[in-house]
Amino acid sequence: MSQAIKEAVGAKTEVKTYRNYIGGKWVPSRTGRTFESTNPAHKAEVLGVLQQSDMRDVDAAIEAASKAFAGWRRTPAPARGEIVLKAGIILEARKEELARLMTQEMGKVLKEARGDVQEAIDMAKYAAGFGRLPHGETVPSELRHKWAMTVRVPLGVVACITPWNFPMAIPSWKILPALMGGNTIVFKPASDTPIIATKLVEILEEAGLPSGVLNLVTGSGSEVGDPLVQDPRVAGISFTGSTAAGRQIAELAGRNLKRLGLELGGKNAIVVLDDADLPLAVDGALWAAFGTTGQRCTAASRLIVDKKVEKDFTDLLQERAAKMRVGDGLQPDTDMGPVINEAALKKVHEYTEIGKKEHARLVHGGDFAGDQGWFYRPTIFADGRKDMRMAQEEIFGPSTLVMPVNGLDEALEVANSTQYGLSMSIYTNDLRKAFHAMDEMQSGLVYVNAPTIGAEIQLPFGGVKNTGNGHREAGTVALDEFTEWKTIYVDYSGRLQRAQIDTALGE
Repeated sequence: MSQAIKEAVGAKTEVKTYRNYIGGKWVPSRTGRTFESTNPAHKAEVLGVLQQSDMRDVDAAIEAASKAFAGWRRTPAPARGEIVLKAGIILEARKEELARLMTQEMGKVLKEARGDVQEAIDMAKYAAGFGRLPHGETVPSELRHKWAMTVRVPLGVVACITPWNFPMAIPSWKILPALMGGNTIVFKPASDTPIIATKLVEILEEAGLPSGVLNLVTGSGSEVGDPLVQDPRVAGISFTGSTAAGRQIAELAGRNLKRLGLELGGKNAIVVLDDADLPLAVDGALWAAFGTTGQRCTAASRLIVDKKVEKDFTDLLQERAAKMRVGDGLQPDTDMGPVINEAALKKVHEYTEIGKKEHARLVHGGDFAGDQGWFYRPTIFADGRKDMRMAQEEIFGPSTLVMPVNGLDEALEVANSTQYGLSMSIYTNDLRKAFHAMDEMQSGLVYVNAPTIGAEIQLPFGGVKNTGNGHREAGTVALDEFTEWKTIYVDYSGRLQRAQIDTALGE
C-alpha cells in the first residue's frame, strides 16, 4: 500500500520508542514496561513510547557514571568546555525543530518554546566559559615560605531531577554546570516531557561526551527518583519541583548527608502602586500570570494593587484577558496553550471553586476551554485577601488573584505573607519606593517595572523561605552546587612552622 493510500484511509504512523541512555548505549528498561508521552493540546495523540524504569536501571546508570567519573574528572576543564560549546551550537542549529517538538509535548506556545531552547543555548555558551575561568584563588599565608590556595573539585556522581515546564532550559541549568565541574550524571526527567530530555542527551552525545558521563533513566518518581536519591554512590542531587516533593527528597538525602540543591514552589506577587504606569503594569501582569499557561515557578498568581487604581487595573486586565486565544501552541494565533495533563486541569478548577467559596470575585474565566486537550481559560479573581487559600497556595495554572491594599507598606506586608519567596515585582515611578521595596521584599528575585518572569542565565536564580534550601542555579555561582572547595597549603621553608604561633614579625 502506498503512503498516499495509507494517508487516505487514515492509517496511523508508527510511534517511535525511546530508550534509556546508560554507559553510552541506548538500552531498554530491565522492567520490559513502557509508558506514553502525549500531546496536552490533543490528548489522544501519542508522541512516543518511553521506558518505565525501576531501581535496576538506576543501579546500572549509577554504576556507569561511577566508572566514568575518574576519566571525566581528569579531563581538562577547557576540553569539557569544548564539548559543552559544541552542544550549544547543535542546539542552535536545531532550535526550531526542538521548539516545535516541545510545544507538542509540553503545550507552551511556539514562541515560548523557542525561548526555552534559547535558554539552553545561552547556558551552553555561558557554561563552556567556566572551563577557562579561575576555579580558585591564591591567598597570602601568615607564615614565610608558605603558599596557600583553593581549588574546586567535583562531587562525583550527581543526580539531576527536572520538571516538565521548562524541559530544555532547566536540565541545561543543572547538567551543563555539573559537567563543567567534572561530575558525572544520572538524569531523571519528568515523565510528562521525556522526549525533549532524550533529545538533549542525544545532542550531548553527538557533541562528543564520553560514555557513562551522562546517563538518562526515564520513569516515575517512586521507581526511579527515590532509588536515585537514596543510593550512597550519588554524592549530590539537584532537584526542581514542588515544595512537598522537595521536603521528601531532603529527608531521604539528609540521611546520607548528600549535597542537595532544591528549587521549589513559589507564590509570586506583582505590586502595583498608584503612581505606576498602569498599561505597562497590566502588560506585565498578563504575561506573568498567563505566560506558559501560568505553569512557571515564577508566575504571578498574586496582583497586589493600590486601591486608588485597583478598579482601573482590574478592568483593563479583564479586557486584555478576554482577547486571549486558548488553543494548540503550534497555531500562530494562539496566546495560551493547555495545562500539562488532566490532574493539572482538575487542580486549577479546584482552586476556582475554592476562590468562589472564599468569596473572591470571579472577574474572568474559571472554566474549561475545549475537550480536545487540557485547556482552561485565563482566570482572574478580585477582592483577594492574604488569608485566602488562593493567596497562599501554589496553583501552577492560569489563575491569578487581585488583592487591593492601602499604600506601599501594606503592599509589602501582603507580598511577604506567604511561605514562599522566589520572585516579586513592583511597578512604580517613585525611585524611593522602588528602592525601599528592593530592600524589604523577601524574595530571591526582585523586578522593578517588569513582571516576575524573565530571569537571565548570567545571574543567580533561586528563592528564600520554602522556595528552596539556599542554593542558586545559573550565574557566576552555578558551579557552587556541583563542586567542593579544597584548600591547599605548600610549605617550602624546610622547617616546622605553626600557624597562629610562629607569626612574629621579622622572624
